[in-house]
Amino acid sequence: MHNEPIALNQALATFDALWSPRIVTRVNDYDVRIAKVHGEHLWHAHDDTDEFFLVLEGELTIALREPEGERTVVLQQGAVFTVPRGTEHKPSAPAGAAILMFEPTGTPTVGDRHEAVPDHVDATTGHALGA
Repeated sequence: MHNEPIALNQALATFDALWSPRIVTRVNDYDVRIAKVHGEHLWHAHDDTDEFFLVLEGELTIALREPEGERTVVLQQGAVFTVPRGTEHKPSAPAGAAILMFEPTGTPTVGDRHEAVPDHVDATTGHALGA
């Protein structure tokens, strides 16, 4: 990992792929990932970990399937939200967004349980920044 400060806006400028996170650094056993997103991801759940989102640019919507029913949270630029482990969720960004996620190293972007992965979604555990 890097031993110098990382400017997130410069890191985001190094790639164009959507729904394909880049690992900017690690904290203990966690990846700090950034991604450009546009349109819809897919319904999925992470059985053993929460998923943290920070919106760097734009607006992110996260649909949630909870025991009480479905609901949607809307995250404006600068907002954070944590999806609890085991909760089915579906991120989307109709107008596009840039996000930062914090999750255990090796966590797949499509979770442990998911619907069919559409072609526009990269089923990955993150890519090295600059790769």
